[in-house]
Amino acid sequence: MEQKRDVIIACDFASAEETLAFLDKFTDVKPFVKIGMELYYAAGPDMVRQIKARGHKIFLDLKLHDIPNTVKKTMAVLSKLDVDMTNLHAAGTKAMMEAALEGLTRPDGTRPLLIAVTQLTSTDEQRMRDELLINATLPETVMHYAENAKDAGLDGVVCSPLEAAIVKERCGKNFITVTPGVRFADSAKDDQRRIMTPAQAKEIGSDYIVVGRPITQAEDPVAAYKRCVEEFV
Repeated sequence: MEQKRDVIIACDFASAEETLAFLDKFTDVKPFVKIGMELYYAAGPDMVRQIKARGHKIFLDLKLHDIPNTVKKTMAVLSKLDVDMTNLHAAGTKAMMEAALEGLTRPDGTRPLLIAVTQLTSTDEQRMRDELLINATLPETVMHYAENAKDAGLDGVVCSPLEAAIVKERCGKNFITVTPGVRFADSAKDDQRRIMTPAQAKEIGSDYIVVGRPITQAEDPVAAYKRCVEEFV
């Protein structure tokens, strides 16, 4: 079944107060939000529960990467938070991803979507080669990691918009692509290197786009969010 596209707001705030004040601006819509490491480590799992109670879908973006048993047990804990999506690093191997899936699945068989990070959008091919000693090209590496994730039973991957189309070709149209590194045409690139606009991400087949500063730091965040939805969905 074809995935419905959606915009996920990256709530990369340092406190619960700042986050809730931001979400208070959205009175007529409940956007899908991402809770990353900064907010989760600052406010803890209760922040997840509060946002979920407000009616938001949640992508818990903690990018787990550890030995399989540790990741399995951690995912079992995270599954109790009733988030809608969570993730790990594909570099942790198929065994780790399979263990994560097992831990995330509840006794009744339900679970959040589980996706794997291929390569961070702040990484380019030269850094990958010089600092990570990965001599394959960036597209080859992303595709290999995506295929490993599919083989492990995951629902999809986090990848840059530049790789989403080929991931779909290689892994199938129902394999989810979640793409950060999305900016409006008139926005600053910040620390992202591999980016596209919402309209371009729609054109190449992204299922979800993750947008942070162009919305959270906008003069009118609600208007920026609605613009993003209009361009993408």
